[in-house]
Amino acid sequence: MAEVHEFQPDVKVRNRDFAIGCIGAGMIMAECHLAAYKEAGFPVVAIASRTKANAAKVAERWSIPTVHDTPERLIEDASVAIIDLAYPPDLQPALIRHALKQPHVKAILAQKPLALSLDEAKALRDEAKAAGKILSVNQNMRYDQSMRVLKQIMDSGALGDVVFAQIDMHAIPHWQGFLEDYDRLTLANMSVHHLDALRFLFGDPDEITTLTRKDPRTTFDHSDGIIVSTLRFPSGVLALSLEDVWSGPRQDGYKDDQHIHWRVEGTLGTAKGTIGWPTGAPSTLSYASAKTTGGEWVSPGWDTMWFPHAFIGVMEQLQHAVATGTEPALSVADNVKTMALVEAGYRSIAEGRTVRLSEIPLH
Repeated sequence: MAEVHEFQPDVKVRNRDFAIGCIGAGMIMAECHLAAYKEAGFPVVAIASRTKANAAKVAERWSIPTVHDTPERLIEDASVAIIDLAYPPDLQPALIRHALKQPHVKAILAQKPLALSLDEAKALRDEAKAAGKILSVNQNMRYDQSMRVLKQIMDSGALGDVVFAQIDMHAIPHWQGFLEDYDRLTLANMSVHHLDALRFLFGDPDEITTLTRKDPRTTFDHSDGIIVSTLRFPSGVLALSLEDVWSGPRQDGYKDDQHIHWRVEGTLGTAKGTIGWPTGAPSTLSYASAKTTGGEWVSPGWDTMWFPHAFIGVMEQLQHAVATGTEPALSVADNVKTMALVEAGYRSIAEGRTVRLSEIPLH
């Protein structure tokens, strides 16, 4: 007989007291951040973007009272306590540094990748600490409902000792235009979700081996298209992260099967599921445990989705950190470790070998 467990796929909002200023007016801000903040009741008081007219359209849609001429003017707005950035990573560091100088700014939520290099990310980490400001990075997949429930199942011991894990994506992303100017593509901008999720579940790996080939569909020049990474963790867990951004033809009359699946196998049970992107459906999870479900498959359910509801959790952890003076769950120091893992993956590609994480300095 399978047992019924109470899981928490979504966070409870503990604080919503600090005024947010949003920088950026693209899809991720307009469709995810602001939709989540509206539902959670987080106060958004101002917005700015590279183009004021775009910011004004988003402000009208979400009833944001103030539109600033530039991101810098928003950062200087004394009514803003938290800066929420959805900006290209080559432009983001300068805005973070401007925010660190403002006495009224208590915290900054940055996008991933935090910067275009690990050295720049480490510098931002150290500068935020010196300024006494909270800097958090939007690794929102940690707040995907299936990832949260999986972590709760693992922590309960229902799977026993984890032996093997995988996240396999066969989906075609909409690459943002600014990525065409960078020398890094899939590993830095898509794999980073999955590599960070594996760190969330299993801790820091000892080593990574990454292979790549170009994606035939991506027309701009790139080195890393389709990515396959294998990771080994100190616990013995062997994990696979696959980002197949080709996923098959996209043309009239061809019915594709884009999806993201994941699977975790342990000594006492197995959990498997799907990530709702890019289908616009809730993520799913099923698990069977010799310890807690009598070997039967159990499928907890929820109505919320990774996009946009996970962004409630991202801002909630930052609101709570400001309110309590504690480290955010998504701290910049932790994110530097994810960036180091990405860096190790690129080194593995370049040198054609397994790279130990101890080779990548964090300081």
